[in-house]
Amino acid sequence: MSIEILGISGSPVPNSNTDRLVLQVLRSSGLEYEFVKLSDINVGPCRACKACVEDNICKVNDDFPALSKKLLQVKGLVIGGYTPYRMLDAFTKAFLERLWSMRHLHSLNEKKCVVTIISGLRKETSDLALKSIAQELFMEKMHHVAELSIEGNVPCLTCGFGNECPNSGVPHLFGKEAQASEILCRKVEDQSVWEKATQSGKLLAQFITEEIECWL
Repeated sequence: MSIEILGISGSPVPNSNTDRLVLQVLRSSGLEYEFVKLSDINVGPCRACKACVEDNICKVNDDFPALSKKLLQVKGLVIGGYTPYRMLDAFTKAFLERLWSMRHLHSLNEKKCVVTIISGLRKETSDLALKSIAQELFMEKMHHVAELSIEGNVPCLTCGFGNECPNSGVPHLFGKEAQASEILCRKVEDQSVWEKATQSGKLLAQFITEEIECWL
């Protein structure tokens, strides 16, 4: 069977909270899917060369042209990113930029149904990143089904120098007496967003199978 949903994770951390929540949405849909971790492939930012204007095919010699062929096949997307330096990560942003090659003139991603996910330390930062992705989806004329926020983890907890580093985020987040430890890491499975992801996956499937009519 051909895939109906493509899951995209911008998190470079192996088996990250973002990865696992993207996969939870995909599995909960009950539809055929494929999961892509952007750090495992080579998708750079748009070079604004406009070589795609005649045929909507990006000419940059990396992995996006192959990924775009998969995008053309599917009816839905699950896009997960995170927020280093209080902004959307570079992997996810580069992927979103490259969608321009498919948008101009023909809107090849129009009416695709999308669930978005962001992992972050602060709600206001995550909300801003989700808003940024939502604007991109609007420009692509996609249908934004749901957005999910994960309570993220500061890398200082596991870098090995979280207790000595003068730039550590551990005391700012957990108090001056806190000691860096994996024990303080928050697993996405223990957060309320896990159940929301299950519900979002089912809702996504309903739109894709046209059990619920898309209003776009």
